[in-house]
Amino acid sequence: MGGPGNPPEGPAEGAPGGGEDEYRSVVFDESFVRAARLQEFSAQERIADHAPAVRRRRPLRRGLSRQALVLVLLIAVAFGTAIYMGVRHPYQTPAAREPVEPLRMTVIPLSPEGKVPGTADPAYLYEHSPAAQFRTGAEGVPLPASRRTAHFSDSQVVSALTTAKDYIVRSALDPEVLTGGEVRAVRVLLDADQLDQFDQSFARPTADGRHAPTGWLVRFDPSRAELADRKVRVQGTLQAAEADASTLEVTADHTFVYALRAAGSRSGSGDKDEVSLFTLRRELHFRFDRDDLRLHQAQLVVSYVQAGPLSCAEDSTNHLRPLLAGQTAKEGGPAGTDPYATGGATALCGTLATSAQPKV
Repeated sequence: MGGPGNPPEGPAEGAPGGGEDEYRSVVFDESFVRAARLQEFSAQERIADHAPAVRRRRPLRRGLSRQALVLVLLIAVAFGTAIYMGVRHPYQTPAAREPVEPLRMTVIPLSPEGKVPGTADPAYLYEHSPAAQFRTGAEGVPLPASRRTAHFSDSQVVSALTTAKDYIVRSALDPEVLTGGEVRAVRVLLDADQLDQFDQSFARPTADGRHAPTGWLVRFDPSRAELADRKVRVQGTLQAAEADASTLEVTADHTFVYALRAAGSRSGSGDKDEVSLFTLRRELHFRFDRDDLRLHQAQLVVSYVQAGPLSCAEDSTNHLRPLLAGQTAKEGGPAGTDPYATGGATALCGTLATSAQPKV
């Protein structure tokens, strides 16, 4: 049987290579036929229409397919959009940030007029003091009803109040902080620009109104006193207000009452086991920009503390060294000061009013 293109009886005699090479150059492949400009009508078409034997075909389109054109168009649109967004993007360029103010702090010791009252039962002391109706722990630092301001949303105001509350709870109610150990829990809530001042305060405490650890947090000298009851009594307020278009301010004013006893006391050890109350009123002013709100951090700009019973002769810069049950102060202050009252003291040392002490 002959191969393709050969007559059934085989190639003609005398043809070189069996005649195969002679016709190879005129074998038309499919692409050649489809590209022909002329097409012959079929016999049926010529009979029906009396048309010429051939007709001219439309040239094939050599351009891009429709899918390719759509793809090129999409790429062009995306590229143009990227250029436009790079030139005129919808986000505002962040304004230069205002420098963060250093913390200004004041710690005023309040000296008792006589012996510090005490008893073995902390609950009895609380019940017979102005702190009888105070709440316990973080419950005494409730968040107020918040409202949006001209430039800050409800959620931003709540964020500022929540961060302020977290700072108060960690810095004045955490037993690890109160006993003079933990400080990192407080540090992480501060704006990054205040961390150097915070670290310097604990590395090199100084009574200069800028670098006293007791201005940042509440902590007692662990060699002198320990907590007799971890349930600290608290009462106070939180208030938020807009300072300007880029700043929120929160003011916190709280009174804390701690039950303390001498360090290392053991049951049955006599007077050393007696418990006394230590009262501390603390006013803090916080400031928040939008970065602080986003990072759950605060700028602490004012810390004003009145605390007693303390001796005015004692240094309260690094730790608070409370006078305990039965002890008396060596020196008094110029005037009586009641930390439960709303008025602010102006003296650098005051006298703890008798009305602020429990009645035993």
